[in-house]
Amino acid sequence: PCSRNPPRMTRSPRRPHTYGYAALAAALLLPGACVSPTDTLPRDLAMGTWGGEQVGMIVQDTVAHVHIQCTLGDFRAPIVLDETGRFEVDGSYLLKAYPVARGPTMPARLAGRLRGNTLTLTVAVHDTVDQRLVVLGPVDVVYQREPRMAMCPICDRPGDRAPAAAGLSPEPPARAPAGTPSAAGSTPRAGSRTAPR
Repeated sequence: PCSRNPPRMTRSPRRPHTYGYAALAAALLLPGACVSPTDTLPRDLAMGTWGGEQVGMIVQDTVAHVHIQCTLGDFRAPIVLDETGRFEVDGSYLLKAYPVARGPTMPARLAGRLRGNTLTLTVAVHDTVDQRLVVLGPVDVVYQREPRMAMCPICDRPGDRAPAAAGLSPEPPARAPAGTPSAAGSTPRAGSRTAPR
């Protein structure tokens, strides 16, 4: 079951280019980590929504979008599980995402372990600004459960950040010619903002 306590965020004074993945893997070696030989595990992590307390993940065919409290990031998909239900994938992460996103995005690694329909995950972020390792988690998410994000709403368009996770350069959005009427038939004023979908 999901813990109702907020996810932990810790900082480690490790060297800038040392991710500390051994510590990340150790965090996943919790009681009940063993998988019985009779258990049948899927090859890939199921696509769809995974939710918990102040944490959520949306898995699509090419990107897994993760929110932990007011942070977010994108990781490569599909996510392939080993014979024990574990995985590790690389991606990018934003430590200050809400209420105003402040970069830069930073290299990160997502590690997890699947047990039934519950996924325990941990994110290790290489903070290139403070030159520290920031570890988020471990936290639990349940398949097809809606995330309960108290103060930081989960993004409903993870594909918008997919190019960053894939190491690609996103194409700039097309701009409508000046003076183009809006859907309501009026011309938007300069500096006005459209509410997100």
